[in-house]
Amino acid sequence: MTVAGVLACTALTGCGGGGSAPGALAPPPKAPVPPSALASDSASAPATAHASDSASASASASASPKKPPTMAPGPAGRTPVFERRATGGGAAGRSAEKVVALTFDADMTADQGPRAASGERFDNPDLIALLRRSKVPATVFMTGRWAEEYPTQAKTIGAEPLFEVANHSYSHHAFSSPCYGLPVVEKGAMTADVERAFTAFRKAGVRNVVPYFRFPGGCYDDAALRALAPANVTAVQWDVVSGDAFATDADAVARQVLDGVRPGSLVVMHCTRSAAPATEAAVRRIVPELRARGYRFVKVSELMEDGGGR
Repeated sequence: MTVAGVLACTALTGCGGGGSAPGALAPPPKAPVPPSALASDSASAPATAHASDSASASASASASPKKPPTMAPGPAGRTPVFERRATGGGAAGRSAEKVVALTFDADMTADQGPRAASGERFDNPDLIALLRRSKVPATVFMTGRWAEEYPTQAKTIGAEPLFEVANHSYSHHAFSSPCYGLPVVEKGAMTADVERAFTAFRKAGVRNVVPYFRFPGGCYDDAALRALAPANVTAVQWDVVSGDAFATDADAVARQVLDGVRPGSLVVMHCTRSAAPATEAAVRRIVPELRARGYRFVKVSELMEDGGGR
């Protein structure tokens, strides 16, 4: 299924009915959220603690579905690349807003099925629960193979207005080489790999699918941008590397994120217990600290909306 097919499904069959329609911008929170509020498992945390983050998500849930923003194609039709909201442009001064997008890669390589069958966990439901409980909007870049392995979780994430699901390829193979030792997708197969992931989302019943793509490993070159043009996606990179992949020191991950975030930043993290075991603990520190600094959390679609980009 093409990107257009997935998005058309939003209007025709409700498969994207819970999708994001960026609403009015909320002001920064008036008071910081104590770490204890984040750590609590109680669903009855004070509503005011997360009002600024959840305002646009609530508006999205009640508003009519809206086509997610994308970037115009690059020279000669190349796939455009978005890294963060531009600091020198954008409408109505939005480029200066203290907003940040946390993104999570749900990685699973096509040949890792036997490892999952033997008990290795490529999911992280506790992290998703923490984001939901803390009312933190997020974009999950999911591989098609992950959606096949965890279809119930994929469907649940995609049904939550707080989240949106983007494409991280089907196979999690590299789109350029070298790339952390990953197998490489042939140029002629790149669009098919991306479309296979969208098809896996549809089969799992995933809603809130957006036409964004993240290159496995963040690796790409000009040939990949040309080859991927028929997929009609906006490639999404980042400007803040969390360093959570294979990390065991949650404080170090949190410090790296907190030191790197600026207004309009886009942070890359992972939603995979086996490959990023410290992420949930790091997020428990990152979220209250950024809120204390006046930041509001948004999904990539809102970061891209009217904000320019680079």
